Order: sequence, then C-alpha cells, then structure tokens
Amino acid sequence: MRLEDYDASHKDQTYRGVDFGAATFDDCLMEGARFKNVDLRGVVIRGAWVEAEITGEVGRLTVNGVDVTDYVEAELDRREPDRTKMHPTDPTGFRAAWDILERRWAQTFERAARLTPEQLHERVDGEWSFIETQRHLVFATDAWIPRALLGDPSPWSPLDLPHDDMADIPEVPCDRSVRPSLDEVLALRRDRMATMRRVVDGLTDEQLAGRTTPVTEPGYPEPRDFEVSDVVGCILNEEWYHHQYATRDLAILESARHADAAP
Repeated sequence: MRLEDYDASHKDQTYRGVDFGAATFDDCLMEGARFKNVDLRGVVIRGAWVEAEITGEVGRLTVNGVDVTDYVEAELDRREPDRTKMHPTDPTGFRAAWDILERRWAQTFERAARLTPEQLHERVDGEWSFIETQRHLVFATDAWIPRALLGDPSPWSPLDLPHDDMADIPEVPCDRSVRPSLDEVLALRRDRMATMRRVVDGLTDEQLAGRTTPVTEPGYPEPRDFEVSDVVGCILNEEWYHHQYATRDLAILESARHADAAP
C-alpha cells in the first residue's frame, strides 16, 4: 500500500483504558507509537521492522527465535550489582536493600537541590517530573505500609499522587495540578522513608511468612489481606525503579542546565 492509502484517522490519537486483548494489527503503521502502562503478555510480532526501546518488567522476550531474557537480566545485574539485592527473602536482606535505597536517594536529593524549581517540575519525554515522582512514592508508601501493613485506613497526605491509570477513589487524594516545593515533598518523603526504616528494622522471619490484617474501610489498596513479604517488597520495587527513572531524567535536566549556563 502507498502511504496515502492508509487510514490516518487514528494517527496521533491517545487510547486509554481500552481492551485490545487478542486484537490483530495487520499492515498497520505504528512508527513513533508509544505504549505506556500496557500489558503485553503473550504478544506476538511477526514480519515487523523493529527499532524499539522497551522499559518494564520483562517476563520473557524472544527476538527472531532467540530467547534474550536471561541475557538482558544478566546485563542489567552487571551494570547495577545492587539490583540483585532488591529481591530479598529474609529480614537481613530487606534491611540491606533498604540501606542501598536510602543511600542512593540521599545522593539524588542533593543533586535535585541544585536544579531550579522550574526544572524540578519539568517532565522529560512525557514522564513524571522529579517532584511528581516523589509525590508518587509518598502515595505508594502510604498505601502499602501505613494502610496495608500497619492498618491505618486513611494515611494520606494531600500531596499523594496515585499512578496515572488508577481510577479516582474518593478516599484517596489525587490533585495533579498542585506544584509543591522540593522542601515540601522531601519532608514527606523523609517521613515516609523513616516509617519504612522502622518496619524493615523490626521485621522477623515470622512476620515475613505471615499476612497482613486487612483494613475494613474503602481505599487503596482494597480492603483485604496481603502477604507481608509482598507488601514490603512492593516498596523496594517502587523505590528502585523510580530512582532509576529519576536519575535518568535528572541527567538530562542537568545537561540542559549546564548548556544554558555556557557562555
């Protein structure tokens, strides 16, 4: 087909909350398309011209008949040796993982303090700004530690920022327009990180093998019980990956700042 023969009515459109399960895309132009917060399990791509960048949890990835999953995992571990410590199985491992995250974020907070307020609210390539990332981590901690683990039914700060694809829940704050200062969000972050520190310092093998006592009030996560190891591990995962994203974008913002300052 010639380019002008393609139906362009879907070009530059955004599809959010759409179920494309088992859909077939045949002879379609997807150059420059973005897939964000999508479930791609079981996806098969054949006869394609692929120059793609994939960031996410990769369960299995086969390219031209070659399973590259283990190679990707091994390369990520080689680049970031601390990454292997983010899946602990005992209290000592959880404490060691949190030590790493505390140290990394302390260094990153110092870097962020050297940026302008405008840069701290700037989105790089459409991703969350540094301030938004910190607000989201406050939300994640509030949801899974004070609420799910410790039983506080409503632990929220007005600055909590849920993930973009989460439906509005009346009990959970979600003001996407507010622009707090770095000092404001870091005060919240340090408070929540201190709570996490108390939790991991007090962990026992018995606790890790158990389940939480569910809250009964509506909110997020839903009122039910969870495995304690999953709840605490969820925060390690959130902190690790959002730190990766934050430092990636900080490097871009720092480069722009230095370029602007050059004579």
